[in-house]
Amino acid sequence: MKTIRLKDGKERSLLRRHPWIFDSAIAKGGADPGETVRVESHAGQFLAWAAFSLASRIRARAWSFDEAQRIDADFLGAACERAVRARARFDIQSDGVRLVHGESDGLPGLIVDRYGDTLVAQFLSAGAQRWKAALADAMLKHTGLARLYERSDTSSRSLEGLAAEAGWLRGEGPTGLAIREHDWKFTLDIAAGHKTGFYLDQRDSRRQFAEHARRLRFQRVLNGYCYTGGFTVAALAGGAAHVTSIDSSAPALERARAHVGLNGFDASRADFIDADVNASLRRFIEEGRSFDAIVLDPPKLAPTAAHAERAARAYKDINRLALKLLEPGGVLFTYSCSGGISADLFHKIVASAGADAGVDGYITQRLGGAPDHPMTLDFPEGEYLKGLVVVRK
Repeated sequence: MKTIRLKDGKERSLLRRHPWIFDSAIAKGGADPGETVRVESHAGQFLAWAAFSLASRIRARAWSFDEAQRIDADFLGAACERAVRARARFDIQSDGVRLVHGESDGLPGLIVDRYGDTLVAQFLSAGAQRWKAALADAMLKHTGLARLYERSDTSSRSLEGLAAEAGWLRGEGPTGLAIREHDWKFTLDIAAGHKTGFYLDQRDSRRQFAEHARRLRFQRVLNGYCYTGGFTVAALAGGAAHVTSIDSSAPALERARAHVGLNGFDASRADFIDADVNASLRRFIEEGRSFDAIVLDPPKLAPTAAHAERAARAYKDINRLALKLLEPGGVLFTYSCSGGISADLFHKIVASAGADAGVDGYITQRLGGAPDHPMTLDFPEGEYLKGLVVVRK
């Protein structure tokens, strides 16, 4: 077994069972991409078994902190089984479920979502890539399913020195699927949609928005970065009189419009605009428009902390414009899915946006990802999705 030895004092995070080992922490040692290595402290103390990466700044990701553990197909299969069983303890009102959430489930770099009878997986680290066949077989075994589609085509693969890969790994069938979420119906294309096809992490936030719409009787709702209209459907389900939805993707807007009809809502209650959200917010201010509820759920603007400063300016600008458009007593649901933006920093960004807009508000809730996208005690980085509910004074 190959060994990497850390620099003096760099073992503290591993002693706390944090799974990442950065290149700057390594004194010597190496391995092939995805190969399991023994990680030792500068003094030679065993710390972890980890998958090595030649390219990533995260040079190794820990599989286990047990020196007696053997990293093999049986070990990975047991981890997959634990992840699947854990979801049975969560309150998930959908047949679209995240079954494996990477490091939070002890499987660094592996994402697996279930849409009905189909699994969709992303192998995003060198370790997950090396064990791809075993992981695919284990997930099918422990779910009892027969089909698994791969969507390892994200930009993060390049950070691991891996090329994009997509297609059926096990079984085959149509890539256009339908799921149920709460009392609603949605469709998706696992071959072409964002992430693995759908934003499952916002499931509970969409329910919260519907409940706000029902209780506060929204009249004019704005859904920025609407994608395929999840929050649009939620608003209409809550009784909102009218929803304006904006996105720069024509195919996403077409599917969003179809979702309105699929769920039995009158098409006249929803408008869809193919445009830049920032420019649209500015135009609405010029036109003197206002809304009593706004959703801002932009794409990832800061994948790492190195991008945080530039992303903070973009988040601040859209929130400043939204707060200006919000009527007194109106509600803003605003989000960041950027790993490089902490919850505290996001709060400060929205507060600064309010100050520049001359608007104050009550933060009535903090929101995060649905429970099948967990953050754990050992891995706080699992909390990538942050949301605030702000009621304008």
